[in-house]
Amino acid sequence: MNARTDFSLLAVPELSFATIASGICVPYVECGTGEPLVFVHGSLCDYRYWSAQTAALSEHFRCISVSLSHYWPAAEACIQGEFGWQTHVAELAEFIEALDIAPVHLVGHSRGGCVAFNVAREYPRLVKTLTLADPGGPLQIDGMPDASLPTATNALRARVAELIEAGEIDAGLELFVDSVSAPGSWRKSSTAFRTMATDNAATLPKQLRDPLPAYSRDAARGVKCRTLLIEGQRSPRMFRNNVEKLADWIDYADKQTIAGASHGMNVSNAGAFNRLVHSFVSF
Repeated sequence: MNARTDFSLLAVPELSFATIASGICVPYVECGTGEPLVFVHGSLCDYRYWSAQTAALSEHFRCISVSLSHYWPAAEACIQGEFGWQTHVAELAEFIEALDIAPVHLVGHSRGGCVAFNVAREYPRLVKTLTLADPGGPLQIDGMPDASLPTATNALRARVAELIEAGEIDAGLELFVDSVSAPGSWRKSSTAFRTMATDNAATLPKQLRDPLPAYSRDAARGVKCRTLLIEGQRSPRMFRNNVEKLADWIDYADKQTIAGASHGMNVSNAGAFNRLVHSFVSF
């Protein structure tokens, strides 16, 4: 999650809230007009993560960026259910329906990529196109044992949860961010990114105890819309493996690589990322 761009300097639209069918109050921002382009954040992030996208792409689309439940800003008036990827899939579907904007161009990053992938599978009428940037989760290969993250990865994430719950927030965030991007990424991150990650630190132990489902050939066949898979050239291998396999498994998929980028390619290489998204959804 390398965040060299200081997106705090970008104009942030006014915050709105949508109360969805399950009673959850979903914070979101929107700007621009045209076909709806909905952005779904990943770990430690919220609607602010997409500022570099909404600022540029709102010239052509109605850009909507959500904060999933339990992520900042967790308003006291908002009713929040259990934390989990399945909850977030249902929540995002209800959000799209509440705003009456289907079908949408849906964009998800990392853990948000997994959520977006499953919305496209389970609620196909809601999604016109799907863009997945370094989608998170394990990969199930036919004929191989049940998929899971490597033992070393699980051990590292358990340590992250321990640090954060012990109040050693900065140490826990540094360990996690460097593991999903590149060594030194946390210390090089902008103040805005570090603030956002700190605001969402309490969600990390929750999500590490809520393993994402595996991507499989059968699951991928359930995605029927045009799909763009984006990887960072320097992203950790597990993300690039997911992109490679999903590009092969999904029927109407294209794969693109952003040169020189790691996991946070939509922030550190915003121009390249925005051009890929704009070209894809405009096709």
